[in-house]
Amino acid sequence: MTAREGCGSLGLATSKPALRKTGYVWHEAFTWHVGGVGFYEHSSKIIQFFQPIAHVETPESKRRIHSLLEVSDLLRQLVRITPVPATIQDVERFHTHDYVERLKAQSDNGGGDGGDCAPFNTGAFGIALLAAGGLNSAIEAVWKGEIANAYCLVRPPGHHAERDRGRGFCLVNNIAIAAMHAMEVLGVKRIVIIDWDVHHGNGTQQAFWESNNVMFISIHQDRNYPYDSGLATELGSGAGLGYNWNIPLPPGCGDGAYMEAMSAACKVAAHAFGSEQAELVLVSCGFDPAFTDPLGSMMCHSGTFRAMTKMVRELAESSCNGKLVLTHEGGYSESYAPFCGLAVVEELSGATSAVKDSLEDEYKGLGQQELQPHQKAAIDAALAHLLDVRPDLAAALSA
Repeated sequence: MTAREGCGSLGLATSKPALRKTGYVWHEAFTWHVGGVGFYEHSSKIIQFFQPIAHVETPESKRRIHSLLEVSDLLRQLVRITPVPATIQDVERFHTHDYVERLKAQSDNGGGDGGDCAPFNTGAFGIALLAAGGLNSAIEAVWKGEIANAYCLVRPPGHHAERDRGRGFCLVNNIAIAAMHAMEVLGVKRIVIIDWDVHHGNGTQQAFWESNNVMFISIHQDRNYPYDSGLATELGSGAGLGYNWNIPLPPGCGDGAYMEAMSAACKVAAHAFGSEQAELVLVSCGFDPAFTDPLGSMMCHSGTFRAMTKMVRELAESSCNGKLVLTHEGGYSESYAPFCGLAVVEELSGATSAVKDSLEDEYKGLGQQELQPHQKAAIDAALAHLLDVRPDLAAALSA
């Protein structure tokens, strides 16, 4: 019996073939990164009377996403992209030479901590280069028209990593490195980056703080992590003023609030460069806004991520012929992240499987899933801050 016949016998054969050529980046080495044994295990924080638990950033949730893509028969519909490690030159377009040297030295000598809650083991630097390079590889394939879009299931994540230190499980900033690679090597002039991880994309914000070539939008839980960044008043500076927009959401937001925030984000992104259009859309895709996630306090379900993916896909189709790449960030529910990942990949590719998220209806029925007045007020307040410095967007957003 072939593997395909085996899937069919389980009733999991793809029920609708792919409509679009979607690339997929995955490598077994991503599961070999060890980001700490116990949670809160790093030198700068000692918590008395805290009984250790297993570290939440493990390979398991990512491996299970890959497993469900295979068992569902969806993996066969995707174009596998072999990741090529990022070069030191790629990484140092954003990170300082001293930080890169320190990271490499620690990785070669037993491991260490990138800075703030970013522990790693021997060999982690090479795995981080492979993760960042995987995103570069996907962007190159999309840019050359070899595929329509892509999902990069990479690890370690990247959006918290700052210029001179790792933070929040992130060693190098995959999406910042890839965006800079796209501009410097491929000649991309204008990029939209949307980050819907439940935590603020502080490192990506830092990377493009003074740039008007990248419109960075972060939708996140207000002051979850990092506690001192992600405010709606952080709008960029210099040429980048108004090209950085944070939408900090109150805890407890569900599908309604995320649809409202994403609608606003996509409208801003569509008009961010005035009469010009973005040439590439990138997404930091975290599944930690999901209801079951241990590091967030939101109520999203797989249908929320499917709908947000549809929004960014349509944004890319209207602005840059569909050139869209998503890269994996957070998402720590081993049981539920796979359903969110499957929903995203189905939407990217247009393929559907026989897999049903049996918890989706239950999560849709949670109280206050619909947009609440205080949630809309938070989104409107964030938009008001942006329009203070970008009044040119007002007419487009009111249309």
